[in-house]
Amino acid sequence: MVAELFKRNRGTRDVEPLGPVDYIEPVASTSEWLKEHVVPTRSGTVSYVKSLFPFLTWIYRYNWVWFVGDLIAGVTVGIVVIPQGMAYAKLASLPPEFGLYSSFVGVAIYWLSATSHVISAGPVAVFSSLLSVILEHALPQLPEYADTPWIIAGCLSVVLGCIVMAIGLFRIGFIVDFIPLPAIAAFMTGSALSIAMGQIPTLMGNNTADGYDTRAATYLVFGNFFKYIKHCDLNAAIGLTALFMLYAVRWGCGYASRRWPQHEKTFFFINTLRSGFVILLYTLISFLVNRNHHDDPKFSILKTIPRGFQHMGVPVVNSRILSAVAAKLPSAIIVLVIEHISIAKSFARLSNYTIDPNQELIAIGLTNIFGPFFGGYPATGSFSRTAIKAKAGVRTPLAGVVTAIIVVIAIYALPPVFYYISNAALAAVIIHAVGDLISSPKSIKMFWKVSPCEFVIFWIGVLVSVFASIDNGIYASVAASAALLLFRIAKAHGRFVGVVKVYNTPTLRPVDANEPDSDTRNVFVPLDRSNGVNPAVQPREPHAGVFIYRLNEGYLYPNAVHFTDHMVREIKVKTRPAVINPYGSLGERPWNDPGPRHKSESDIDPTLPVLRAIILDFSGVSNVDVTSLQNLIDVRKQLDRYADAHIAWHFVGVKSPWARRGLLASGFGSENGVVKSLFTVTNVGVSQEKDDVKPGSRDEEFSVDTQPEDKLGMTSMDTMVLPLLSIDCPYFHIDMDEAVRSVELELGLK
Repeated sequence: MVAELFKRNRGTRDVEPLGPVDYIEPVASTSEWLKEHVVPTRSGTVSYVKSLFPFLTWIYRYNWVWFVGDLIAGVTVGIVVIPQGMAYAKLASLPPEFGLYSSFVGVAIYWLSATSHVISAGPVAVFSSLLSVILEHALPQLPEYADTPWIIAGCLSVVLGCIVMAIGLFRIGFIVDFIPLPAIAAFMTGSALSIAMGQIPTLMGNNTADGYDTRAATYLVFGNFFKYIKHCDLNAAIGLTALFMLYAVRWGCGYASRRWPQHEKTFFFINTLRSGFVILLYTLISFLVNRNHHDDPKFSILKTIPRGFQHMGVPVVNSRILSAVAAKLPSAIIVLVIEHISIAKSFARLSNYTIDPNQELIAIGLTNIFGPFFGGYPATGSFSRTAIKAKAGVRTPLAGVVTAIIVVIAIYALPPVFYYISNAALAAVIIHAVGDLISSPKSIKMFWKVSPCEFVIFWIGVLVSVFASIDNGIYASVAASAALLLFRIAKAHGRFVGVVKVYNTPTLRPVDANEPDSDTRNVFVPLDRSNGVNPAVQPREPHAGVFIYRLNEGYLYPNAVHFTDHMVREIKVKTRPAVINPYGSLGERPWNDPGPRHKSESDIDPTLPVLRAIILDFSGVSNVDVTSLQNLIDVRKQLDRYADAHIAWHFVGVKSPWARRGLLASGFGSENGVVKSLFTVTNVGVSQEKDDVKPGSRDEEFSVDTQPEDKLGMTSMDTMVLPLLSIDCPYFHIDMDEAVRSVELELGLK
């Protein structure tokens, strides 16, 4: 492009230096935008299809070193997921074997479409608890499924999988970013408290007491626990000791790894396998105690677990089930997506790689679509198992296949052992696992320091989860976060700015700004010094009647009136109207003009200037819309009447071509007969071929040369002066200095 401009403006080869090029920016085009962002290209389509199968980018490079790391991590996670899966299935009000089915499908299918190698997909505590609430809500409407609730869970899994996969395929996974960290922390903490409190009666053995509803709101479960505490039995001894042992092993391994760091890896694996160890230990105790009491065990046990995949088949999806669970779908989608994406992003940052959120949604969608064919219920990423997998040295997503093999072995070989697993011990495993989901005091304190409003939102989510339900807690925290976001957009503040002449210095000593070596420049800061500027520094206001107003947020319809009302109010305070009584007679005067009845020169402060020009700093504005621009047009008319003159509006830092197009269409940026009074230009070196160049020829080809030295003696250099912005928009400026100097030249102030 530079070569073409050079050819057009050079004239003959003997003219030096080159004159300025008349650059006219093309107006943003809808067809070009559609072509760039919507209409698929061949290469873009191929890239999109390849992105659906990310394993193809690394599977051909698989090696033995990777295999060893994946084998260790896969086996480790497999040993952990077996007891967790059965425990979470019971938490979801399903038979324990469905947790094993979901564990298998989660790790066997997810890896095919995953962009994260550490995520371990499968049943999780939070969603299992939510599924229990959904089943409790749906079963009264579907009594025919009272004995087969997994059919409802399978239908829900297929529907959720299709929705989540569609979000990923259409590349709209960015909606996840609208749910902030405090809202996520709130529902995770509230869910953890609800789950833990709901498992304490099972841990203590009084969950079977008549009238004790362990599915009620958390505060009711907590209060009723003490009411029915007399019904606690031998399960309490099993549960409490198991819970104590889980925490003791974790604390002991943590202490030992710090005390003997050379054996840190060994203590890590001992710590990781603590759940499996505790379950095996108490299963052995249960076998010894209950082997002669099959029909009447001394404490609660799982009993018969069917061998193999007993519930494989095509999932049932019909309108009756869908209508029964429809009210709970939004909360289920939020939990499924947020828990997975937040975990994936967190571990990606820790491991210094990036994930594709849309592809992750596709992966988790596929997992949930095919899960019910094997008997699984909805699955997503697990925080605890992902952390274990990462620390175990996983190398690729293929570690999920190793875990799947371990789970299949358990499904077919270990059901006789599962018969004696203690329900109290499983409750201890659940309570221990969800304890890590509760936000730490340090994190909560950070919320308060960073944003007190979001600190309040966090507690809103937690309290609603505890006193109502988990899904209501999700809605409350998300709604409160959305309300805060809209409030911040609608009430965004603009600032009037002034100029301060500054210079850089290695020491805090006076420097003569007139010295040749002094690096002085102008900076524009708020007049009220609200951006942290030293209060002793007094910014110099622009010239009398000239105002610089900086918009700190996007200029859109929610905040347009708020911005302009503030600007007009301040301008009227600091200026005087050009005409004392612009309405003529009293009958023409608006009813809301406060008076006095007959205005005179004594009613106006003559020392105040008349409004002459406005400079809007749009460097913080990325987009405009019809409503905001119409508001700007109305304000321009209002201030023109107030000043009894046509006021020039200058714009600085308009980034988007669509914002420039909108401003030009609204009558800003350019006017008939007005030419640019000041140009910001740059010098560009242009090289030309020496061979066969004829003087006066206009057929020469030129290019920008980044190396001025003519190493081969084949080129010569000229300099071209190029404007940075389009020369047909005299009221658009590259920076504040240019805008201020343009106003000064236009008004004859300097």
